[in-house]
Amino acid sequence: MLPAGWRAELAGFLDERATAALSEFVTAEYATHTIYPPIEDLFAAYRLCAPEQTRVLILGQDPYHGPGQAHGLSFSVREGVRIPPSLRNVFKELAADVGVAPPAAGDLTGWARQGVLLLNAVLTVRAAAAASHAGKGWEAFTDATIRALNARDDRVVFLLWGGYARKKAALITNPAHVVIEAGHPSPLNRVGFLGSRPFSAANKALADGGRDVIDWDPRTAPVAG
Repeated sequence: MLPAGWRAELAGFLDERATAALSEFVTAEYATHTIYPPIEDLFAAYRLCAPEQTRVLILGQDPYHGPGQAHGLSFSVREGVRIPPSLRNVFKELAADVGVAPPAAGDLTGWARQGVLLLNAVLTVRAAAAASHAGKGWEAFTDATIRALNARDDRVVFLLWGGYARKKAALITNPAHVVIEAGHPSPLNRVGFLGSRPFSAANKALADGGRDVIDWDPRTAPVAG
């Protein structure tokens, strides 16, 4: 189910036995429990954003575990689903930073189509059981994704929000890339995200690196060619 381009990109960064064990675990979980996101959306982030198109990575931790929420993109929910509190804060900062009025829907597919890899560190979760698939092997898989992007020479901007995501900065060693850290957008975190201006900072870093900037309005963002 992983797109061929990503399979080739990750091959040198994955342990075959660990990946096979992860695949066996995930297959069994989908067969015996309600798992989010739906299996057809498992690799949506990778499907919408090829390695060579990736310009920004936004790292989440765990998929949403409520019905109809997760669809394979970190922080994003499908149209018609109530916008979660963390994403509301993302939209609040988006308005303050680059003047994009908060969207009425939380679907960030428009970002993904432009080269924003909306990656969760863990790609699956049991219904109503937060972090239930943590420590099962996904972390090595998504770390390999970060390492593969780090190995590329075209600039990628890594937006790392919150303590968990910020630990991944250690994987980004190529001076071609830029890491922008901030607090987590959760309302429980009262400092460190609002006012961090990550969207304008990412676009400046992209422009400085000779790459096209992102149209941060998910409602009008063009489909990447």
